[in-house]
Amino acid sequence: MLISSFVKAQSSLSFSSCIKSRMTNFVETFYKDRKFPFIFTLFALLICVTIILFANTTINFTASNPIAFYPDNVKVQQPFNHHDPPALTDSKDHQEQPLDHDAPPVLTDSKDHQEEPLHHDAPPVLTDSKDRQEQLPPNQHEGGLLHWEKAFDNNVSVDLNMVDWKLCKGVLAVDYIPCLDNLKAIKALKRRRHMEHRERHCPKSTPHCLLPLPKGYKVPVSWPKSRDMIWYDNVPHPKLVEYKKEQNWVVKSGEYLVFPGGGTQFKEGVNHYINFIEKTLPAIQWGKNIRVVLDAGCGVASFGGYLLDRNVITMSFAPKDEHEAQIQFALERGIPATLSVIGTQKLTFPDNGFDLIHCARCRVHWDADGGKPLFELNRILRPGGFFAWSATPVYRDDERDQKVWNAMVTVTKEMCWTVVAKTLDSSGIGLVIYQKPTSSSCYEKRKQNKPPICKNNESKQISWYTKLSSCLIPLPVDAAASWPMSWPNRLTSIPPSLSSEPDASDVFNNDTKHWSRIVSDIYLEAPVNWSSVRNIMDMNAGFGGFAAALIDRPLWVMNVVPIDMPDTLSVIFDRGLIGIYHDWCESLSTYPRTYDLVHSSFLFKSFNQRCDIVDVVVEIDRILRPDGYLLVQDSMEAIRKLGAILNSLHWSVTSYQNQFLVGRKSFWRPKP
Repeated sequence: MLISSFVKAQSSLSFSSCIKSRMTNFVETFYKDRKFPFIFTLFALLICVTIILFANTTINFTASNPIAFYPDNVKVQQPFNHHDPPALTDSKDHQEQPLDHDAPPVLTDSKDHQEEPLHHDAPPVLTDSKDRQEQLPPNQHEGGLLHWEKAFDNNVSVDLNMVDWKLCKGVLAVDYIPCLDNLKAIKALKRRRHMEHRERHCPKSTPHCLLPLPKGYKVPVSWPKSRDMIWYDNVPHPKLVEYKKEQNWVVKSGEYLVFPGGGTQFKEGVNHYINFIEKTLPAIQWGKNIRVVLDAGCGVASFGGYLLDRNVITMSFAPKDEHEAQIQFALERGIPATLSVIGTQKLTFPDNGFDLIHCARCRVHWDADGGKPLFELNRILRPGGFFAWSATPVYRDDERDQKVWNAMVTVTKEMCWTVVAKTLDSSGIGLVIYQKPTSSSCYEKRKQNKPPICKNNESKQISWYTKLSSCLIPLPVDAAASWPMSWPNRLTSIPPSLSSEPDASDVFNNDTKHWSRIVSDIYLEAPVNWSSVRNIMDMNAGFGGFAAALIDRPLWVMNVVPIDMPDTLSVIFDRGLIGIYHDWCESLSTYPRTYDLVHSSFLFKSFNQRCDIVDVVVEIDRILRPDGYLLVQDSMEAIRKLGAILNSLHWSVTSYQNQFLVGRKSFWRPKP
């Protein structure tokens, strides 16, 4: 046995010696033949492939997001664990730089978030960590922020030397709206009979100037206090106070404008009026059956403001007319509103969108041009939806009002609308409620095809600079014709207008989950004081997932669907949210300083194809309030370009993962 073991050991030694000998010969031959560069390159390539494969296993944040609104090749990494310290990419990036008095402040750590007030008249901002922990959500307390950092310079492909920021000049500069204040185009109009002068007339080129602030401008009063009072200096327009002082619209009280909740038709207060409508027609069920409302000719939007208490979101709209700044008052109060007019063009809303349309003595000639304004209401009203019209012609007996009422009766019968309620309240206000049909049977029974049913190519046109129709849109069929589920279930249920493609439901559900993760794991931990955010603009809303993810917070979102992107606005309305169509190469129809936060997702990288990114930033600066935020997810190239432009505007700018940006507008304005 010992011999056997010895033999085995010797064999093993011999084998080992043989291997060593052959390896030595191989190495000598390898060096002589100079093959080591090839082998070294192959070995390095294998290491790179291994690293890439390992990295890909960790990037799964947006794997469930296949829809076209967000590029598939851009992935979001999981946020840092709150218990782990964030990894610094390069110590050089975190060395303190010399103090530049002209540079905007940059948020880099928790200490930087304790900013001093940016304006002498502004209310005090957070001054110590204790105050900050009381006002910010739990996930934004000290140590809870994601690792956001400054990552921008001016060494990008944007010629910032061409941007010499100056103040806009002129008497209209403070409240300038480029597409509504184009006086040259308005003066050139050949007629104004159909409110052409109140419609959009955009200048050929947007001036690269910044709007001055009103004298004494302050950080706006916060919600919900703002519903009832705002700073007078922020919207210093006394004309409406005098013009409507007998109707209790708005009252000046010291430094404030106070909104008592009155109105032309609200003689006993808005709440009494809202209850009166529901009592007249119990099927309305505010906040359950009726969720999305349009208030035409809204005044200062008190109707929509008080409906918020009942889980009703109201799009209040009115033109920029002699009722000075009424929409500006509404937005300063924190109430959803937009500037628009029923003139010669369609409203920028989708077909079959609103559950109810309201008009309280709104001075719209509904029967004009054979009833075109009413045909437009029919277009945007959901099948089975209601039109509540409270106005003196409903019950008045004088000749003029009877003529208006008779015209309404004729046109509404031609449209197959039915009167479901007609009454008079205790204060003498007349109310009539119409209902739009849910099937085409009435259209087929009409003796005359008047107004005609629109052809498919006409009814499917997006309502952007589109002329009013003299026809009725076809009623939707099958699932698209059904009424959405009761609120709040309709927010997450499959929308009736969603595409019938086989995977459409999965795409919608995945989008909802995607935005829920983005908002909770990234946005709510960004350097944003969410407690100061009330009015939000989502520049490319998709299915409205961003707004849906914020639904439990005391804010509202104006969801914008750009005209060059998939038309998803009907889906947004089906979910119980509001929005508009818009072309971001033009200025928005809203007053300056009306939004607290503007959001976009993979939108800026597309501007190179159609419009100048600097023009878009100038527009964002116009509509965003001082101390407001720009929250962006985009490509690294777009983020760097945007960051450089915002730096030139003296905004504070921070980023995360080279994919998310937060810009905070300051009170800085160029010297006159």
